[in-house]
Amino acid sequence: MSASTTPIVVGVGELTNRPTDVAEILEPLEMMARCTAAAEEDCGASLVAGLDSITVINLLSHGYADVGRQLAARIGASPDEAVTTTVGGNTPQWRINELGERIAAGELRSALVAGGEAFHSVKLAGKAGATLDWGPKGKAGPMIGDRRMGTNDVEMRHQAQLPIRVYPMFESALRAERGISIEEHHALLGRLCASLSAVAAENPIAWFRQARSAAEITADEPHNRFVGFPYRKYMNAIMNVDQAAAVLVTSVEHARSLGIPESKWIYLRGCGDANDLWFTTDRIDLHSSPAIELAGKRAFEQAGIGPDDLDHVDIYSCFPSALQISARMLGIADDGSRPLTVTGGLPYHGGPGSNYSTHAVARTVRALRAETSPSYGLVTGVGWYMTKHSVGIYSNTAPDSDWKRHDVSGDQATLDAQAHPGHCEAPSGSCTIEAYTVVHDRDGSPSFGVATVRLEDGRRAWTNIVDETALVDLEGREGVGTRGTVAQRDEDGVNILSLS
Repeated sequence: MSASTTPIVVGVGELTNRPTDVAEILEPLEMMARCTAAAEEDCGASLVAGLDSITVINLLSHGYADVGRQLAARIGASPDEAVTTTVGGNTPQWRINELGERIAAGELRSALVAGGEAFHSVKLAGKAGATLDWGPKGKAGPMIGDRRMGTNDVEMRHQAQLPIRVYPMFESALRAERGISIEEHHALLGRLCASLSAVAAENPIAWFRQARSAAEITADEPHNRFVGFPYRKYMNAIMNVDQAAAVLVTSVEHARSLGIPESKWIYLRGCGDANDLWFTTDRIDLHSSPAIELAGKRAFEQAGIGPDDLDHVDIYSCFPSALQISARMLGIADDGSRPLTVTGGLPYHGGPGSNYSTHAVARTVRALRAETSPSYGLVTGVGWYMTKHSVGIYSNTAPDSDWKRHDVSGDQATLDAQAHPGHCEAPSGSCTIEAYTVVHDRDGSPSFGVATVRLEDGRRAWTNIVDETALVDLEGREGVGTRGTVAQRDEDGVNILSLS
């Protein structure tokens, strides 16, 4: 029998809305309310009215005032706590981990984590010239989580402030570390993404229900242009979706008091949270993540299992590099031998802002309930640029001992103290490319390149590439390891890389 305060997920709800005209639009708050109602129906008990805590995952498509309280009013709840999170794909799992700790300590009885975005509807209304009469706008309300921005001044100066530019750089570093050719790498990306797409095709909540082959995903077609080389459009997370999800978390004791059937209980068996060195500039390298490795280790230790014991896995997949780095650091094969998503991943299920992992938790809960033997599922979340990491391990069986989360403060201090390359803001002279991407315009033509280089003394520097011949060259052969020279442009402080 499990301890009375062991944290469990008892209800989940999801919604994908596909409006074709303005009359069919649902605002994010309404989608979250409907998902909460579905989660309450799923658990089979009246839980929502007595919630102690409501967390709304950071919402970008509409700036609601005090969004947690607005959601509480809409669902008929009066919690002591109603908050929203900072930006980050790690925040749903991070918050569930935090709530699990507080429930285990007896500080809370029940909590809701919900999020939703309606980017598709905003775009649809804009095209129609319609005004969206959604809830009052203003300050989002009490905010939890790390508020630091994900990029520093030098990264922004070199146009490395967008995920569609930074994650392809990680991919180039991965390719070089694997020691494979450009052609082999394209094939690998196609296979990896096709495996995600196949799962999305079977998921009724997924935005794209079409199973695309590796050949389609890597095809050189106008509708599948490069965005940031080596990623074609079909490989990128898609935010232009209307999706919401909700998760109800409580204790074993409270679930029993409400009569929630044990068949609905899914235990949070292990968790871990950690940050890598905050800015990409400072990373040890651009193809690994010590933070998710350590967060995963703590989650596995708490759950008392290893990677081979997992029956269901959803690794955050905003871009293929995030998926590969996380899988490799967690000890999970990324060669297609097992599915790495339960939803279809952000490029095919859809990436509703910071809220994707709430969907991953919901799908994992349903998958574990369907198992007839003891089973485990893993969900990860990533924020910014492989910066913030959260891991959760779920099971349909209770732990053998009291629930106790590892103290993360010492781990983070260790990660922050890691030795890493120095940085040169105004480099001059010989260098070697460490990682790069070629950014493409919407018409498919190469626009400019972003690269990190290592100087002769080992320091790292950010650069841009503007020579058209060099851009084409770097897409036809491996550029990592290529020699060049770098100099700072006087008028704007941008470092320009020229290939040897």
